[in-house]
Amino acid sequence: MDIHQEVQEYYGKELKESDDLKTNACCTLEPPPNFIKEAMSLVHDEVHRKYYGCGLAIPSELAGLKVLDLGSGSGRDAYITSKLVGESGEVVGLDMTDEQLLVANKYVDYHTEKFSYQKPNISFIKGNIDEMEETPLKNDYFDLIISNCVINLCKNKEKVLRDCFNKLKSGGEFYFSDVYASRRISAELQADPVLYGECLSGALYWNDFLKIAKAVGFRDARCVSKKPITIENDSIKEKLEGTEFYSLTYRLFKVDGLEDDCEDYGQSVAYKGTISEQPTSFDLDGHHNFEKAKLEKVCGNTFLMLKNTRFEKHFDFYGTFDDHYGIFPGCGSSSPFEGVSGKNSTEGSCC
Repeated sequence: MDIHQEVQEYYGKELKESDDLKTNACCTLEPPPNFIKEAMSLVHDEVHRKYYGCGLAIPSELAGLKVLDLGSGSGRDAYITSKLVGESGEVVGLDMTDEQLLVANKYVDYHTEKFSYQKPNISFIKGNIDEMEETPLKNDYFDLIISNCVINLCKNKEKVLRDCFNKLKSGGEFYFSDVYASRRISAELQADPVLYGECLSGALYWNDFLKIAKAVGFRDARCVSKKPITIENDSIKEKLEGTEFYSLTYRLFKVDGLEDDCEDYGQSVAYKGTISEQPTSFDLDGHHNFEKAKLEKVCGNTFLMLKNTRFEKHFDFYGTFDDHYGIFPGCGSSSPFEGVSGKNSTEGSCC
């Protein structure tokens, strides 16, 4: 049995609901903001019970977007997103596990009525994330791709990230939560079906992830939030001794002109306060909080992430790329594991 079959068995047969997990790696470890809570309250209970995410994989400002949910499972995040994009938006969920797809498809009509839509704006298709070329998903089509604790379960993570880059429109975003390791995991541990199914032994070493992201075109990965993962199961803990695991949420933009480093061009931006979910301030990532009407100096990459994406209309922009002043100070460490007890390490419980 290959790893894909083992994952299907684990999530389709062995796990019946989130309480069956042996660690909190596949559990959301931070409380959601109110706009997600409100949409979440409308999602059917059975969909909730079979949710195995590890973070908050849904950003703000989604109205009218075309969204792909990779490894959509029972459909919890997809249905939340379906509410947030509105009836004019579109959500496609991709998953390879029949049992999970059965639950997701079971409640399409339920949520269409619950959201007061005239027709569904959501669909679920069966497919392997490692083989997206065999699905009907189009290139240069989606405004946003989300994924919650799934990339670690893929065999060829570089191919998956490259496929995501190709599926996005220019200016699009891959916003996802996953599990990362403080060191590379041995082949022996990766072959353990329980460790793999618990989203641990398939986790990328964080620095390998950053290198892969750059290689496929996502040149400046931004860490949005981070939380250490605790392992209470003694046998699993013993096998993984010496390796630390973290749930990290990243946003990767498909934007031309991004550089490997944060460079200073003397640019500034001011947030208008017009994103409905964040009227007083906007968090781009763990290092960039923009208060309404406050002029903020930014690096060239941050300037482009705001100007050449769906966020453009919510900011005023000052400056060009005509003059260069060296490295921009203060854009944050390249290691997401530093400062895990800080602002973006909010305590929370598995939901």
